[in-house]
Formats: sequence, structure tokens, C-alpha cells
Amino acid sequence: MENFPHFLPFYLLLGAATGFFAGLFGIGGGLIIVPALAFLFEAQTGDALMHSAIGTSLATIIPTALSSIRAHHRHGAIAWPLARRLAPGIVLGTAAGAMLADQVDGETLRLIFAALMLAISLQMALGAMPEGHRALPGRTGMGAAGITIGAVSALIGIGGGTLTTPFLVWCRVGLRRAIATSAACGLPIALTGTLAYLIAGLDATGLPPGSSGYIHWPAAIAIAAASIFTAPLGARLTHSLPVTRLRRLFALLLILVAVRLLLT
Repeated sequence: MENFPHFLPFYLLLGAATGFFAGLFGIGGGLIIVPALAFLFEAQTGDALMHSAIGTSLATIIPTALSSIRAHHRHGAIAWPLARRLAPGIVLGTAAGAMLADQVDGETLRLIFAALMLAISLQMALGAMPEGHRALPGRTGMGAAGITIGAVSALIGIGGGTLTTPFLVWCRVGLRRAIATSAACGLPIALTGTLAYLIAGLDATGLPPGSSGYIHWPAAIAIAAASIFTAPLGARLTHSLPVTRLRRLFALLLILVAVRLLLT
């Protein structure tokens, strides 16, 4: 923990930026947190530690997901039956994704993260949202969708909203209800992913001080604490700023980060 005081301001700044953009654009913070943590961990240990960056990102989602669920539930927007149908597959997929991540080296995981980040950022930049073409699938289809959402989320440290919301809209669920239900699905991803990365990294070496497995608690707590204060500010500014244009500029920035990760 001896290096923690030196890096605390950076973790707090990262949390503040993550909360602000999450509130402004309605996105999760994993695409911001993971590359930033990789840089900070490299400054501390000499290694980007992608596993720790992703695991820690998932841990920061827990309080955010709880807060979001409370807000959406208060407005009656969450389709709980849909969330319950997706949850088993999400838990299974998240655990499988974390186990898969543990089996690959940090360099390979960095490339996987960068490729998936590039795809999601392109979707965000284009504002692509599928039209409702079909009804919700049966148990097998919902299970497969949950597994896919969970596995991808665990591989890149996100809450799954960028995958769950388009899937539900494609299945003719209204956008407002899809977003709220997606928020509810973020909690099992965060809880399962945090536990899985913690267990997977118990025998890992060279991790930053204060880590349990691949979860770096000082960073996770500082980021989550700071984001709580800035998320409401970002949400309020959605009504006064050109959010669509800013969202595209932000997505372009994420694309540049993804390309840099691919080329590094």
C-alpha cells in the first residue's frame, strides 16, 4: 500500500471523469476505467496488468449498478421478468469470460479488449440502434443472449449496457424499458465478475499493493466514491449540452484509444 497515497489523486480524478461521462451519456465506465488503470498500474509496477484493470473495473460497477437500479425501479421502468430470464445466462457467461481471461496472457487480453472496445466505440459514434425485428426468444435464446452478454462484459470489464440495451430493443422492448432493464442486468455481471477475477488472481504475482486477486481495492473504492458525486452533474447537463454531438466526439476519443492499444 506504500504507493497508494501517490496514486490516490489519479484514481479520484478517474472516478470523477467516469461518473461525469456516465451521467452525461448514459454509459458504463469500463471503457474509460480499464485503459486508464492499465496506464496507472504500469506506472506502479512496470506492467499494464490488464487482468487487474478489468477486474477492478467490474468491482467499481457494483455501487453504480445498485444506485441505477434504485432510480429506475422507483420509476417502475425495469422489466424484472426479462432481467430474471437473462440473469442465469449472464452469471454463467460472466464466470466463463473471467476464466477465459485468466487463461490468456496480458498481451492477448489487451488485444481482445482493444478489438471489442473499437467495435463498441464505433457503434456509439454511429448512434446505431437496431429496430425491433422480432419477439423475445424462448428460454434457450435468452440463455444464449445472457451468456454472450456476460462473457463479453467479463472480458473487457463493462456492465453490459452497450450489449443488453440493443438486444432488448431488437426484441421490440421500448428503449426506456430496455435501458432500465439493462441497468438491472449490470449487477449480476459486476458481482459475478468481481468474485471470479478475485478468485482467478489469488495465485498471481506482481500485482499492485492492496490487491485481492485481480481486484485492486484502493483503486476500486476511490473510483467508485468519486463517481457518485459527478454522475448527477453529468445527468443534469444532458438537458443543456449538445449530448449527441459530444457523445460522438467522446466515441471518437475512445476509438483512438482502442487503435493505440491495438498498435502498441
